[in-house]
Amino acid sequence: MQGKGFIKFMAILLGIVCLYSLSFNLVTYNVEKNAKEFAKGDLVKEKAYLDSMATVPVYPGLGLTYQQVKGKEINLGLDLKGGMNVTMEISLAELTKSLANNPSDANFNQALSNAQAQMNAGGKDFIALFVSEYEKLEPNGKLAEFFSTQDNAQQLKANASNADVKNFLSKEGSSAIDRSFTILRSRIDGFGVVSPNMQKQEGSNRIFIEMPGVQDKDRVRKLLQGSAELQFWQVYQNEEVVGILENINKTLALTIKDTTSTVTKAADTASKGGKLAGLTNTNKAKDSTALKNDAIKNNPLFSILSIPTYQAENGQQSLRPGPVVAWASQKDTAKVNALFAKPEIRPIIPGTMKFMWGLKPMDGTKIFELYAIKVTSLDGRPDLGGEAVSNAIQGYDDKNQPDVTMYMTSDGAAKWKKMTAEAAADPQNKKAIAIVLDNTVYSAPTVQNEIPNGVSSISGSFTLEDTKDLANILKAGKLPAPARIVSDFVVGPSLGQEAIDSGLSSFVIAFVVILAFMALYYNKAGWVANLALVINVFFIMGVLAAFGAVLTLPGIAGIVLTIGLSVDANILIFERVREELAHGKSTAVSIKEGFKHAMSSIIDSNVTIFILGIILFVFGTGPVQGFATTLCVGIATSLFAAVLISRLVFEGLLAKKASISFDNSVTRNAFKNIAFNFVGHRKLYYGISTAIIVLGIGFYIKNGGLNLGIDFKGGRTYIVHFDRPMDTEDVKGKLEAVFGSEEETQVVTAGSANELKITTTYHILDQAENADKVVEEALHKGLSTTGSKYTNEGGAKVTPIVASDIVYGAYGAILFSCIVMFIYILVRFRKWQYGLGAVIALFHDVLLVLSFYTILDGVLPFSLEIGQDFIAAILTVMGYTMTETVVVFDRIREKLGETGKVDVYGEERNNLINFALNSTLSRTILTSLTVFFVLLVIFIFGGDSIRGFIFALLIGRIIGTYSSLCISTPIVIDLSKKEANKAVK
Repeated sequence: MQGKGFIKFMAILLGIVCLYSLSFNLVTYNVEKNAKEFAKGDLVKEKAYLDSMATVPVYPGLGLTYQQVKGKEINLGLDLKGGMNVTMEISLAELTKSLANNPSDANFNQALSNAQAQMNAGGKDFIALFVSEYEKLEPNGKLAEFFSTQDNAQQLKANASNADVKNFLSKEGSSAIDRSFTILRSRIDGFGVVSPNMQKQEGSNRIFIEMPGVQDKDRVRKLLQGSAELQFWQVYQNEEVVGILENINKTLALTIKDTTSTVTKAADTASKGGKLAGLTNTNKAKDSTALKNDAIKNNPLFSILSIPTYQAENGQQSLRPGPVVAWASQKDTAKVNALFAKPEIRPIIPGTMKFMWGLKPMDGTKIFELYAIKVTSLDGRPDLGGEAVSNAIQGYDDKNQPDVTMYMTSDGAAKWKKMTAEAAADPQNKKAIAIVLDNTVYSAPTVQNEIPNGVSSISGSFTLEDTKDLANILKAGKLPAPARIVSDFVVGPSLGQEAIDSGLSSFVIAFVVILAFMALYYNKAGWVANLALVINVFFIMGVLAAFGAVLTLPGIAGIVLTIGLSVDANILIFERVREELAHGKSTAVSIKEGFKHAMSSIIDSNVTIFILGIILFVFGTGPVQGFATTLCVGIATSLFAAVLISRLVFEGLLAKKASISFDNSVTRNAFKNIAFNFVGHRKLYYGISTAIIVLGIGFYIKNGGLNLGIDFKGGRTYIVHFDRPMDTEDVKGKLEAVFGSEEETQVVTAGSANELKITTTYHILDQAENADKVVEEALHKGLSTTGSKYTNEGGAKVTPIVASDIVYGAYGAILFSCIVMFIYILVRFRKWQYGLGAVIALFHDVLLVLSFYTILDGVLPFSLEIGQDFIAAILTVMGYTMTETVVVFDRIREKLGETGKVDVYGEERNNLINFALNSTLSRTILTSLTVFFVLLVIFIFGGDSIRGFIFALLIGRIIGTYSSLCISTPIVIDLSKKEANKAVK
């Protein structure tokens, strides 16, 4: 073996790198163990301990802090740690409208609406759709008339063509997405998430964000969707507004009709000797109700809104000076807003005044402060905007209270100086300036002195989290276009812990199954393969840690599956060694020849799976990418460990004159003298496959289509754990009573009878900010009628536009993989019949898996749902088929090489293909059984979250083996009939 020294050097170097990468996990484990021991179950103490260790060196020798080490350990995905991921969509429609200064032109706005509708239906390029739609509505229209504004004059001339406008909008759209990514990244970093995962979804206006460990959904949504439109306003003082509020109160009192309460009517009836006469306490009830009604009638505004006052030295109540003009309880703020919005009230409020509530309730209460903002410009813009802020730092003031120090740009500092000078001009009546973020007053400090240098401190009733979020948002600035969450996925920590337990269990059991199989079947050679396998797992984990990959439950499945696939190389080698031994060659020569002849098949089979892994990574997101990452890493390390390291071990054993056995008395004659006529029975196989596909079509029609998950149709899904077994139909009925029977609602068990997966399309098209809360409240309302205790363990939301993109992405992934496989085989084997035969087999496999899913849906005790994970399974199944087909094609090519012929036809070709299939049958069956056993272990012990995914792989493993033996290679005979006829002539 050549290059032994280099291989040893690379193995040692890779081992050191992996050991170093994995050492961070050991260090963080020790620190977190100490934290648990210190806290003794108190989570607050545990968090405080870890916070205190953030800047403390914990890595001996390197001096790395806990925070640095924590950032270098293997990242756990949502399904293993709990957390939240969201897909943000940057509104290019709003951006387009904003760049044109919000025109009222009917055709312009209709074109925007039409383009958005096409995007919702699966369109890709919003800008191209908008331009196309506008040109349809206004064939001679010039878009430059809308977009060649004063702000855009340098980039777009007044006489620009529509094509120029399209290019301009495309550039602005790309820039907006890039800036939004930067802003969102800044916000997430400031949120304190360890190892967040953010990706721009190329070719779309979406950004995927994954935040392991985050559970505060409302805070995340507010942080990500907030426009962060910082404004600085002058404000009215209390005494300037009280008269207007009194006028509003009087006007409302005059418009309220006199209505008599039921209690009052009942009391009147009783006093007249009616049926209710004789009831006690009637007069008291009447008096109490009357007083309350009188207060509301006479003071409709001041019954829910209080004017701030204080007791003066003379004992009289006086107006409290300052910018707070009123107070109201939290439950009444919406009522106050509604009163201000009444048509008869709007004319009373001056055009230079608008009301805004404070950010938080007053200390220890649920009372919110109301401010009156002073609008001084004709266009209604603030005196100063967020663009004036250059930086913001969270810190503490002189009283050690959290605050934010804000730094202005040079232009901003000049305007800020003017504003603060005006506010502090009257020493007897210093004014306040309201610092407003998204129409909420964060602080309204009274300006004591002019601020000339542009450095200010924002303080108030803030917590440390408030100031972190505020400073982070101020630094990030304003989003260039509105961003909204179009899909989200939340996993509770308990569900994550269950996934960890089940994932580790499946990993250990599957690993033991593989080790036992190899040792029992291949004897001493099997132990060499096991050693290479252990080294391979170490390399996989080390490489994942080194690259900062996110480990998910499908990722663990990918590792376990890689373990099963990695033995394929050893099986190929060992079976070829056994063939050489059967020919009477020595062990040393047989090993050398076995490695030599197996190498072509090993390279081809691994390359095909690797290509599929890349396609999965490109087209998938989240868990699919986790699976693809570990699959690709595992294939690369498997080739190194199974081929090179195992060869080194064999060389070492041979040098020591050690005996090496590749079988035992039971396995020695396995798969010998097999001569099955696969080609002769191919039409029977065609018939079996056709019958299954036709049956699948029948069930497809009967079931009304495939059981599509929310990935493919949109909706919300919740995983709910009950304290007792539940009847799914009963729960569905109670939820439909709340959601409405016209909404699609599904309730299925998620592994056990007391854990249900609830899917609904209720309010899925609702774009309101509180839509998620509305649905969750309806869910709780319906579940509360079951009479059982329950907890919401996690959930997901996918809007229809995202779902349509996933569908088209899935189609693209499958078609693209077929094209790539065809090209690869065409290049490798230079026969289009081989490539086409393999692609036909791939489509055959997809149709069979879909048919089995359709036939068995509702029969099995778990949901056979078609989602993103299913597409990953389909592509992996295609990889199986390709791997096994390529091995057979390699044997055909090798045999042709031995005979010196380019190709053969007729009966000679039939015999050649049968020979190739039979001679590789041992490898095909052994590899299939190995992978099948691994998948079976994951299916049983791997947890409910991937059971449907693994079931698809199990079926696919069987179908892939059947397809490679009975379809993909035999069909080459039928595809080559014309060539055969020409050869005969």
